[in-house]
Amino acid sequence: MTSHIMPTYSRLPVTFARGEGAWLIDENNNRYLDALSGIAVCNLGHAHPAIHQAICAQSKKLLHTSNIYKIAAQEHLADKLTEKSGMDNVFFCNSGAEANEAAIKLARKYGHERGIENPAIMVMEKSFHGRTLATLSATGNSKVQQGFAPLVAGFARVPYNDVNAIKQALEQNKNIVAVLVEPVQGEGGVNIPAADYLNRIRSLCDQHELLMMLDEIQTGIGRTGKFLAFQHNNIIPDVCTLAKALGNGVPIGACLARGKAAQLLTAGNHGSTFGGNPLACSAALAVLEVLDEENLIEQALQKGQAICAGFIERLHGNKHIVDIRHKGLMIGIELDSPCAELVNSALQQRLLINVTNETTIRLLPPLIIDGHQIKQLVDTLSTLITEYTEQTAQKTLS
Repeated sequence: MTSHIMPTYSRLPVTFARGEGAWLIDENNNRYLDALSGIAVCNLGHAHPAIHQAICAQSKKLLHTSNIYKIAAQEHLADKLTEKSGMDNVFFCNSGAEANEAAIKLARKYGHERGIENPAIMVMEKSFHGRTLATLSATGNSKVQQGFAPLVAGFARVPYNDVNAIKQALEQNKNIVAVLVEPVQGEGGVNIPAADYLNRIRSLCDQHELLMMLDEIQTGIGRTGKFLAFQHNNIIPDVCTLAKALGNGVPIGACLARGKAAQLLTAGNHGSTFGGNPLACSAALAVLEVLDEENLIEQALQKGQAICAGFIERLHGNKHIVDIRHKGLMIGIELDSPCAELVNSALQQRLLINVTNETTIRLLPPLIIDGHQIKQLVDTLSTLITEYTEQTAQKTLS
C-alpha cells in the first residue's frame, strides 16, 4: 500500500494499536517494553486512567473557544505551573518548538527595549531547540540545518558545558541579550554538564543583565528527578520552556517567564489559535495531579539510579563503553562507535530504544516503570550491547 505521508521520518517497521502503562502493543498483539516514552512524552505511560478520564470528561463539555475569551482550565494550569516553578506567568502553545519561538521573541523584545538594534541569543553546540526556522537556527546541529539556508540570524554559538567560552563570547559580542541552554542535552547525546554549570550561567546573566532561558522541553515534568531540572541547582531562570510530558501525549507547550521577562509580551505581541485550549490544559492538569499523588518525581531519581547501576554491573569490563550517565530517568550509554543498528536489534527483542548523536543509546522510560520492567530493560539491552560490541570488534580485526 502506497503511503501519502511525507517521508520526513525513517520509520521502524511496526505499527502500535494500543498501550498499557510501560507497554505498547502492535497490530499482531506483540508487547513491547517502551523505554523511550514517545521521546520523553508519556511520562505516565500509555492509557493512564486519570488522563483518559480527564480527556473524556473535557471532550464532552468543550474543546475550543478562543484565547480572546478566558479559559478556566488554562488559568488553573498557569497557577499550578507558576506555583511549582517559581515563575510569574505563562504563555501556552502547542509544542516545544513553539515554546522556544516565544522565548526567542521575548529575548529580542528585551534587547530592543534596551536599545540594542540587533539583539543576539547565545546558544550551545550540539543543542536542539526545534525545527521551525528560528529554533532550527538556534539548534547546534548542522545536519538538521542542511538545506534550509538562509538561517535566521541573531544566534551566537559556544561549546556546551564551557563557562569560559561564554565569558569570551560576552566580551566579544555586546549584542548578546540572552543565553538559551538545555539543563541536559537530550538530542545531543544525553550530555550532563558540571554540577555548577547552570549556577555559573545564572551569575553571568545577572552580571551582564541577560535573560537566562532554559529549554526544559525534554528535562521537565519530573524526568530528571525534580519537577524542573533547574531545581537541582536551586536557581530560577528568567524564561523556561516546556512541552512533551506536560500533556502525556496531548500536544501542549508552555513558555514561562519571571521578573523583567514576564512583562515583555502584551496584547497583540504574540498568540496561538489552539494554545492552552480546554482539552490540552485539562490533560496537563491531570498529569500534574498524578505526578504528585503517585510520588513519581522522587521515584524517578531512585529508578534512574537502579537502571544505571544495573548497566554498570552488566557491562563492567566492556572496553567499548565510553560512559554510562543519567539524570533521573534520562539515561545515556555511550559507545566508542556508531550504534544505530541497535535500535532495530532491540525492536526485534520487543524493546523500544533510541540512538542519538550516532554513538549514544538514549533511554527515556516512563516514570511509572516498575522493578520487573527495569530488570527486563537492563537484561535485554545489556545482552544486545555485549553481542553488538563483540561483533563490531571482530569485524574490525578481520
